Amino acid sequence: MTVLPDPARVSCHCGAVELSVRLGDALERAWLCDCSMCRRRGSPCASVPEEAITVVKGETLKRYRFGTRTAEYFFCGICGVHTHGRTRNTPTHFGINTGAIEGLHPRDVRAAWFDGVNHPKDQGEAV
Repeated sequence: MTVLPDPARVSCHCGAVELSVRLGDALERAWLCDCSMCRRRGSPCASVPEEAITVVKGETLKRYRFGTRTAEYFFCGICGVHTHGRTRNTPTHFGINTGAIEGLHPRDVRAAWFDGVNHPKDQGEAV
């Protein structure tokens, strides 16, 4: 796997949004989800605690929420690239779009599948 700086740089396509993220071993636990939002985005995510993220540039950062309104998806208001999002499973963590991590090639990401279509929180079960 590619060796990344720590913290890693995460950015949108146009460069208007930039995050500094301490990934730790998050890439070893990357996931792909088939919920209605994630399957449209199509990029694996790596979960980090909220305190591992610093927004370096974010004036154009927009937020999108739907359904239970627990999950929050953040994207650039100029180029539209999703950079990160708060997860429903662990609202104190953010999923980092691995496709937005600078220096990381998509072929180096191994991701497990998460069944977001049948999310336990949609079924009234605790996660």
